[in-house]
Amino acid sequence: MAFNLKNRNLITLNDYTTQEINFLIDLSAKLKADKYAGIYGKNLENKNIALIFEKPSTRTRCAFVVACIDEGAHPEYLGKDDLQFGKKETIKDSARVLGRMFDGIQFRGFKHSTVEILGQYAGVPVWNGLTDLFHPTQVLADFLTVKENFGSLKGVSFAFCGDGRNNVANSLLIGAAKCGMDFRIVAPKELYPDKALVALAKDFAKETGAKINLHSDVDKGVKGAQVIYTDVWASMGEEDKIAERIKLLKPYQVNMDMINKADKDVIFLHCLPAFHNPETDLSTKYPDICEVTEEVFESKYNKAFDEAENRVHTIKAVMVATLGK
Repeated sequence: MAFNLKNRNLITLNDYTTQEINFLIDLSAKLKADKYAGIYGKNLENKNIALIFEKPSTRTRCAFVVACIDEGAHPEYLGKDDLQFGKKETIKDSARVLGRMFDGIQFRGFKHSTVEILGQYAGVPVWNGLTDLFHPTQVLADFLTVKENFGSLKGVSFAFCGDGRNNVANSLLIGAAKCGMDFRIVAPKELYPDKALVALAKDFAKETGAKINLHSDVDKGVKGAQVIYTDVWASMGEEDKIAERIKLLKPYQVNMDMINKADKDVIFLHCLPAFHNPETDLSTKYPDICEVTEEVFESKYNKAFDEAENRVHTIKAVMVATLGK
């Protein structure tokens, strides 16, 4: 079933219905199949897209750029030193200026309020490429990957292990509740998600049949899970908390012992980048920082690179659905 999402923002998944989320995932699968077949649409022809980045990015930036070009749009990268955001110009005023020049705006940065103000005042579709609170475009790619492996989302048992109150966990919580999944946050109680957000997810779950549970016990949390997901233990801007997080989260590291407690057909997902060996500057400095072992990361269970590719197709679907012809 098709849905008219023209001129809609994507700030969080809270604002989208179950049917709309599934529509975006199905559209992503179609656009992916088209690209594999060498079929390129021009749904965004002559559209100019502002890509605003306060934080560095590999997957989000590249996915938006490739998705724009595939569909005929012109992407314009605007880094943190290219704009006057909050310095010489209010975000509200910047939004109204950018909205007169661009047809759509992606924002990746720190404060969630920034993308909300952009969405309120730009007058064109605004897409959240990541804030401190939410990362909705990531979760669409996660769910496309789950659907590719299990055929559907409803009823799939999904365990997020690690920092249960980061932006990815928050978005997964809402998305899973809206899509009827058996979703577990597996984390120390100190890193459980915000109580109000959990309550909201449980309200959505009443409508979809989803299960929402929080576990500090790893064995209970991952038992029978079809998906095990993790993220880095300290997000961008939290580098001063690395030692503290390692101490808290070491028991929640994804390793083969955890995999063996899950479903026999379990898949491993990660939004990337991942610490899984001592080959990065941070993992050299902090040898215990790895949230997943090399054994798991290089195993057949790892679908994180499919997931990374799916960022292109799901972001393309969001732009086509909200801005395309």
